Amino acid sequence: MTTLRKLAAALAVLAGIFGAGTALAGPDTNISSGLTIKGPGLAVHGYDVVAYFTKGEPTVGRAKYSAVYNDATYRFASEEHLDAFEENPERYVPQYGGYCAYGVAVGAKFDGDPHLWRIVDGKLYLNLNEDIQETWEKDIPCNIDKADRNWRRIVHKTPQELS
Repeated sequence: MTTLRKLAAALAVLAGIFGAGTALAGPDTNISSGLTIKGPGLAVHGYDVVAYFTKGEPTVGRAKYSAVYNDATYRFASEEHLDAFEENPERYVPQYGGYCAYGVAVGAKFDGDPHLWRIVDGKLYLNLNEDIQETWEKDIPCNIDKADRNWRRIVHKTPQELS
């Protein structure tokens, strides 16, 4: 079995484990289950998406600096980050709704870990785990191309519909 097939099989198993994270939002954004002060569940596990671009590291956001975008609540570490996000959210939101970039490349939706990230051509990408991130990084342009094509097909499907 090729490495890609082994990874696809492993990802299929993980779909059953990690697929429950989209309980309240539409399937196009990966959120935590439950509600926040602003309403919808947390995107990116409550990490500040602007901080990846300004600080270059994952930074936990605070509830008092929150905004709702695409039926998900985003949190920020500062009012400045909240303002930057509200001015241009598309600049900061992770690709594929925060789902694992490699998972989308193979046609699935898995949780994106806020600690496994990379900015490529000004866009934020998350991955499921270190092994998946390493595989994704072996050919980032090809994996982004595959994920972009797959995303158009799977954007409105739940993770469970893809397993």
